[in-house]
Amino acid sequence: MLIAVDGPVAAGKGAIAGALARRFKLPHLNTGLHYRAVARQVLLNGGNVDDEDDAFDACDFPIELLSEPHLISELIADLASHVAVFPAVRQALFEREWAFAHRRGGAVLEGRDIGTVIAPDADLKFYVTAEPAIRIRHRFEALMEAEYPIELREVAAELTARDKRDRERAQAPLRAASDAIVLDTSQLMRRDAVTAAIDAAEGRLAVGIS
Repeated sequence: MLIAVDGPVAAGKGAIAGALARRFKLPHLNTGLHYRAVARQVLLNGGNVDDEDDAFDACDFPIELLSEPHLISELIADLASHVAVFPAVRQALFEREWAFAHRRGGAVLEGRDIGTVIAPDADLKFYVTAEPAIRIRHRFEALMEAEYPIELREVAAELTARDKRDRERAQAPLRAASDAIVLDTSQLMRRDAVTAAIDAAEGRLAVGIS
C-alpha cells in the first residue's frame, strides 16, 4: 500500500505520516529532508542556493547528511524552498523518491508534491493543512524545544515566504490532489489529528475493499 501525505510546513503532516506508517507497518520517508540536505550541501560546497547549477551539484549529497542536526534549523528549511524551485533539482530527487514510493510492499511518503507528482497512483492521499497562525506557533514551539535560537516574528516571516514560494513555483507547486483526504488540524491536538487520519484511512480502505 502506498500512502501520500502532503501539506505546508508545521500543519502536522509529519506526525500523521509517521503514525500511518506505524499503523500499516510501512517504511516512511520525509522527502522534505532531501531538499534540506541539498540546501545544506550547497552551503558546504560554498555555493549559492539561488543558482541552479550549484543546487543541482548538491543533489549528490552523502546519505549521512540526512541525519545532520543542522537540517532542522529554520535557516536550512528556508533555503530548502529556494533550491526546490529548480526543475533539475526536483528531477534528480524525483528519481530517489519515486523508487522509495514504489518499493515492494508499499510506503508512506510526506512532502509537498507526493500525491500530485511523485505518486499520483497512491492508494491513499492526504492533504494536511492548518491556519497560518497555528502553523507559525507550532514551528516556533518545535524550534524552542530543539533549543534553536529564533524570534517568533522571524519564524512568521520565513514561514510566510516559504509558503509563497511553495505555492507559486512553476515546478510541482504545493496543492492538494483532487482525490486527497483534506485534513485541517487547526483545532485539533496532535493525538486527535493522528486519530482522525487513521480513521479516515481505514474508512477509505474499507470502502475500497467492499
